Amino acid sequence: MLPEKFKERMRKMLGDEAEKLFFEIENGSAVRSFRVNAIKREDGVLGEGHIDGIRADFPPECFYTNEEHPGSLACHHAGLIYMQDPSAMATAHALEIKKGSRVLDSCSAPGGKTTQLAALVGEDGIVVANEYDTKRCRILQGNVERMGCRNTVVMNHDTAVLAEVYQGYFDVVLCDAPCSGEGMFRKNQLAISEWSEENVIMCAERQREILTNVAKCVAKGGYLIYSTCTFSLEENEYNVDWFLREHSDFSLCKVNEDLANATADGINFDGAVADMTLCHRFYPHVSKGEGQFIALLHRECESDTNESDISTSAKEKSKRERGAQKGKTSSEEIEAISAAKAFIEENLVKIPEKKLIYLNGKVFLAPDISLPEYAVFSAGVCVGELERGRFIPHHQLFSAYGSDFKRTIDLAVDDPRIADYLRGLEISSLGMTCEPGAKQSGFAAVLCEGVAISGGKVSAEVCKNHYPKGLRN
Repeated sequence: MLPEKFKERMRKMLGDEAEKLFFEIENGSAVRSFRVNAIKREDGVLGEGHIDGIRADFPPECFYTNEEHPGSLACHHAGLIYMQDPSAMATAHALEIKKGSRVLDSCSAPGGKTTQLAALVGEDGIVVANEYDTKRCRILQGNVERMGCRNTVVMNHDTAVLAEVYQGYFDVVLCDAPCSGEGMFRKNQLAISEWSEENVIMCAERQREILTNVAKCVAKGGYLIYSTCTFSLEENEYNVDWFLREHSDFSLCKVNEDLANATADGINFDGAVADMTLCHRFYPHVSKGEGQFIALLHRECESDTNESDISTSAKEKSKRERGAQKGKTSSEEIEAISAAKAFIEENLVKIPEKKLIYLNGKVFLAPDISLPEYAVFSAGVCVGELERGRFIPHHQLFSAYGSDFKRTIDLAVDDPRIADYLRGLEISSLGMTCEPGAKQSGFAAVLCEGVAISGGKVSAEVCKNHYPKGLRN
């Protein structure tokens, strides 16, 4: 049952409409939906036999499904789909994000919005995905790899560090801030049991600190999307009002028409400095999906704001988190990069136009962006690493560039070898496509109807499985 204090607060906010919300939370069922990954399927169309799905009116990449175990399906392993709530998908549609844009997802785990943004900006764009919690950052990294993102940097920082490193850098900053989770009550009983008015206030204060930091990262003329999955005024419209009072170079603006039509208006209140109906809210009794709040803020092209005016607390946090300085290039780094380059030239049809960097003992095809000197989990696509003088390719290279491999084993979704491969077994390489001049033996990408899953090593018509053990069925 919903806390009485929560109900009291919502009645003050919504009036009689609140009873419809309570009924839906307590008696309704959460929708199950997925997004088709445009990185791996540009046309957004699923073939027959992957997963049952009915296309939603909005967001455009959303499908509803009754599938109970999507994580075991080939389309999930291949990063062709991402299970995500419609309201969460809608956030990225607050404005038209252009190809080639530089985007920051400042609170990004588990990666649904990150990978969606990576598809929207394209390979020529850059997405920095930041997550403060280290364990959740590992989950984020795994989803970035599975979805085949080529342009995404994953890092583990306090937003104060981002404010210092990336002042005025990003065209779009998404701040999907940690919140009290009221919008998740229908699908998450734990969120109900943990709710308190004190936690709402605590979350609102934390959100203000995060907003202060990430606002520094927005380029002049750029946009800040502020979103939460909660209903409280303190965490939503009140925080937008506070932000506008503190940042005179930002203004609240209209979201895209499709998003506006699919949602309820924000809530106005006496003394607000802007028209809060420009904010938008998902309610589960109004729209398919869980609760979500979205506000789009635009930064003026010209501003007297001092970019280096980072708060004292932010500077202190940045200093506490600062790690060791990067030393000189080591022979190990030179050797690993040289081996990675040789592997790419030997195994890929097209050579990616990306620089090779050495990070955390591995080599990456990295986007063109300056990186902090610590707590960067990945930058672009991991090519692999040297182990005892042998270069071992990484799963992400197959996932992101599988279709460019000289050897590909492309299996139909109903081919029994798919199930065997996803369990970690060796499979027959019968039907493998091999580029002219390439040897029949060597590393091959394993695909499902043109979409890369991972890879293996072929010898004597047998493909030895290189799909990571932790990902197998």
